[in-house]
Amino acid sequence: MKIALGCDHAGYVLKDAVVNFLRSKGIEILDMGAYELNAEDDYTNPAFKVGGAILDEEADAGILLCGTGFGISIAANKVPGVRAVPCCTAEQAKMAKAHNNANILALGGKIIKSEDVPAILEAWLTTPFEGGRHLRRINKIAQAEKSTLNIIHQGGGRVVVFNHPLVQHKVGIIRDIKTSVKQFRELLQEIAGLMVYEITRNLPLTDKEVQTPIEKTTVKTIEGKKLAIVPVLRAGLGMVDGILQVVPNAKVGHIGLYRDPKTLEPVEYYCKLPFDIEEREIFVLDPMLATGGSASAAISLIKKRGGRKISLVCLIAAPDGIEKVHTDHPDVSIFIAALDSHLNDHGYIVPGLGDAGDRLFGTK
Repeated sequence: MKIALGCDHAGYVLKDAVVNFLRSKGIEILDMGAYELNAEDDYTNPAFKVGGAILDEEADAGILLCGTGFGISIAANKVPGVRAVPCCTAEQAKMAKAHNNANILALGGKIIKSEDVPAILEAWLTTPFEGGRHLRRINKIAQAEKSTLNIIHQGGGRVVVFNHPLVQHKVGIIRDIKTSVKQFRELLQEIAGLMVYEITRNLPLTDKEVQTPIEKTTVKTIEGKKLAIVPVLRAGLGMVDGILQVVPNAKVGHIGLYRDPKTLEPVEYYCKLPFDIEEREIFVLDPMLATGGSASAAISLIKKRGGRKISLVCLIAAPDGIEKVHTDHPDVSIFIAALDSHLNDHGYIVPGLGDAGDRLFGTK
């Protein structure tokens, strides 16, 4: 059995007790941080990492630690398939498994003591799920998670995850290392085109009178029709045509940024935007939201030039990138086709799809 373990600073006090108990039972631990006590850390990061490990079947179950167990379980439950339950006693842990089949146990460092940890974990790990009527309820929850959109509010901003079967099917193909450059380009355009219907949902409408073959009638039309799409070079170019097929009158700007391989910080080398950018609804295109540095820098450049109504459209995101963008720009909504678990030591999204630019243009 493998258990993914994550904590923030308030739950760090329980980490040694959890690790010692799991090791005494011969259970493999997938440690997803925090690795040291830091009062500035955020419980959402370990929550999404542990939840992602379960979603990707890298772990059989998870344990999360924060001050109360409440916040970190709320965050983890945003990941489809996660059933995270905060427990303070062995009896609660037993019922969480028997009735809810909880696959993540959340403990509060400010509520329980280290010496209470073994009994709580023992009850959770050894209690079987009863199934029956409880399975029926869990299946209903799983069905609700299959809605076409999953909206997450993080760091003051909004994240919209596309769960539509067509989008998820195409994301699955585009991840495959065997997918050709031609297929990759086509799929990236198709996914971007499918996402247009939601990213433009809040465009203002106005009434217009038209003559049908039968009679005059009033119809709806987009007010102003002032849209701008701004790809972050170079990978963002792969999403442009997919969006223009649906909104062909949108103006197109370009922002050139590259990531310094040593510092991972964005470096600007080009910026060209529509002259009336301050009047437009702006969609920044960047397929991979990894560290978030490039996307945040691109948004900052647009704001410096007067842009106000900005959304970020990505293919795949990591929690780190979402946190970075919403820390710097809490007013920006982020639209993504998939939320992955974490970044590796090289700053790549895991499981991700590799370097989107290289795969798009066949340069690697």
